[in-house]
Amino acid sequence: MRLEKRNHISPAAYVAAPVGAVVFTLAISGLLVLWAGAPVGRTYGLLLQGAFGSVFALTETLTRATPLILTGLAAAVAFRARLFNIGAEGQLYAGALAAVAVGGLHGGTGLEWSPYMLFPLMVLAAALAGALLLLGPALMKSRLGVDEVVTTLLLNFITLLLVSALLDGPMKDPLSMGWPQSVALQGDLELSKLVPQTRLHTGLLWAIALALALWAILRRTVPGFDIRAAGANARAAAFASVPITRTVVLVALLSGGLAGLAGAIEVAGRTGYVTLDMSPGYGYSGIVIAMLAGLHPLGVIAAGTFVAGVLVGADSMSRAVGVPTYIADVIVATSLIAVLVATLLTQYRVKWK
Repeated sequence: MRLEKRNHISPAAYVAAPVGAVVFTLAISGLLVLWAGAPVGRTYGLLLQGAFGSVFALTETLTRATPLILTGLAAAVAFRARLFNIGAEGQLYAGALAAVAVGGLHGGTGLEWSPYMLFPLMVLAAALAGALLLLGPALMKSRLGVDEVVTTLLLNFITLLLVSALLDGPMKDPLSMGWPQSVALQGDLELSKLVPQTRLHTGLLWAIALALALWAILRRTVPGFDIRAAGANARAAAFASVPITRTVVLVALLSGGLAGLAGAIEVAGRTGYVTLDMSPGYGYSGIVIAMLAGLHPLGVIAAGTFVAGVLVGADSMSRAVGVPTYIADVIVATSLIAVLVATLLTQYRVKWK
């Protein structure tokens, strides 16, 4: 058996690939639901209802989707240039810490800052913190050939240890009753709510706007062409006078900055302060979302909403039919594998010898 590249890919194949992946995912997950002793149709119906069946459910799904979209964009732009950023989790926490450092700790300076001046500084600090955390591994890969998967992954653990030390030290809230959390962000710096009496905030609009901006950069600008060229074939791109090192630096700034913004928006829109359990793995989930979206910035919006809907819907579904919430992780992981295989089969055919 061998794979042979197709000379022509029909539009129907592009449509059939994700549809087939979804059907395969539902079938595999349905077998596990049956194994748990629950009806498949009712289980999927409750999952869908728990994610989108009411205003509360929809707002919870979109609230969960906001940081997932941003970390998905961070992974998508990095993977486009073959810079495999596995450190979005650490970059998210770095951005959250920088946001609190600017928006929560500045009060000791004796200066009065207007929220209109402080909010842009807070966002810029968060983006720079995430970008600088990725810039080192990116330069090490470009100049020394060091594997960025290892360096970015290990930086996640280093960053979380640093966060733990700061939350028990200089950034600890004296009013937290011993609980390791940072000082709270100023109320004037918190993002406003999109729907009253829900947790959905304007960070969702930020995420969508950044997805549109990233799509425009990749498709309509010279740096975007350089990113796509470096990802397609770095040696050929360098031969065609594409500045590879400068492109890698740009990608690191974009990817790390987006992950850092995810931390700032999560603090300003939902939590109000930094804790060690602020992110339930948003940075790692962003990799799955980017792959589900085919590294397309606009597809990240749909993929992030899908993953958030599965995670939110699984909570209410589990209470109703007794299926463990881990079924959500199975659905997300199976859908990722199915989409990757389906995409492969649209580009290659299997030849038997």
